[in-house]
Amino acid sequence: MTQIKLKRVYEDYNENDGFRVLVDRLWPRGVKKEHLHYDLWAKDITPSSELRIWFHKDSGKHWNDFVKMYQKELSGSEALSHFVNAIKDKDVITLLYASKEPIHNHARILKEYLDKALAKG
Repeated sequence: MTQIKLKRVYEDYNENDGFRVLVDRLWPRGVKKEHLHYDLWAKDITPSSELRIWFHKDSGKHWNDFVKMYQKELSGSEALSHFVNAIKDKDVITLLYASKEPIHNHARILKEYLDKALAKG
């Protein structure tokens, strides 16, 4: 089964990262494209711009609703189905994100969603 890891884009590359996927809609600040070691930029499976903007207006109060709304976006996403098919044969996937917040960020929600989708086969 595919192992999915999380890592901030600002952390050093490691061979054990496997297939590295940037999962931010916007390119991370202060990072040059030629300096970020990544295999795929999966913008289409990130929260919609509207949802992302709404969440950041008050992330503390909006977290629980954000989780539900992002999961709903994922459940209706054709791009996510394509992504799952693309990664299911990989041993290790590392989802790269820019957020300073290690717990309350979309990459964690995406990881949990992908873990369940891959477990179903």
